[in-house]
Amino acid sequence: MAVGAYYASRHRHSDRATWLGRLAAGEIERNGQTLRTDGPLAAGDRLAWQRPPWQEGAVPAAWAVVFDDGDLLVIDKPSGLPVLPAGGWLEHTLLRLLERRHGDDPAGVPRPVHRLGRFTSGVLVCARRPATRAWWSERLRESTAADAGPGEGCRKIYAALTAPGALPLELGEPLTVTAPVGRRPHPLLGQVWCAAADGDGSALSAHSVVTLLERRRDGDRVEVEIRTGRPHQIRIHLAHLGAPLLGDPLYLPGGDARADAVPGEGGYRLHAQRIVVEGPGGGRVALEAPLPPELVIHAARAPTTGD
Repeated sequence: MAVGAYYASRHRHSDRATWLGRLAAGEIERNGQTLRTDGPLAAGDRLAWQRPPWQEGAVPAAWAVVFDDGDLLVIDKPSGLPVLPAGGWLEHTLLRLLERRHGDDPAGVPRPVHRLGRFTSGVLVCARRPATRAWWSERLRESTAADAGPGEGCRKIYAALTAPGALPLELGEPLTVTAPVGRRPHPLLGQVWCAAADGDGSALSAHSVVTLLERRRDGDRVEVEIRTGRPHQIRIHLAHLGAPLLGDPLYLPGGDARADAVPGEGGYRLHAQRIVVEGPGGGRVALEAPLPPELVIHAARAPTTGD
């Protein structure tokens, strides 16, 4: 197999022509020697791609503080801001911004306890002390198990807009969704998280409760409470119901993925509105981020749900 074909088969984010261009640019070494042209590989050859620096796009760099007691920091993360370095983002992330802004803080740098998708806005919990991060991580992980009763465990509640008129629900009616989440083949990434294919023994159980709050021409307003935290769970479960998030470039009705899109692309409307947990000293602790304008209910007398 030739070098270009090898890279194209192993790293399918780029086609063979792109890899040949990288060869011509001197970005690939074989056994420590820079290659300029394609050629066959021999057993034992060692390849290295010297990836050039990339330019990171602009991101929102400001946020509202929901709560700060000098240890726990809870912010209203803006849509468009990645939480952790990944997928081409390194410096333009919430973690790096926190490190730069709080590097001289005697109490320590607040670091994210969990993550939200880049284009998901809302409640994001950070903490300065490792013990506090560990406590919150424990609460947020699987404490929302499907067997928790009403008011038990951790409640994570999201606001969203879905494709209009697609949900098989009446106003105020909740619907439990338990479609497993699994990986499916994808031409750009190799695999992507979707509604699991039938017979997928490695699929992850998932549990969401969807409540329709308002129907309007630009999209149906829903509340989604998740009792598990699977990758892209809300996006997948709403698509599984035939009502993808409004503007979601990736997920199709039914829960499969488009071949020409990836999870990091934005355009959808999803907001982590509220987290409710049992506090360390007893009693319930509620953290809430105000709704962005497009998710505020328009109807004068819309149904509400409580804790």
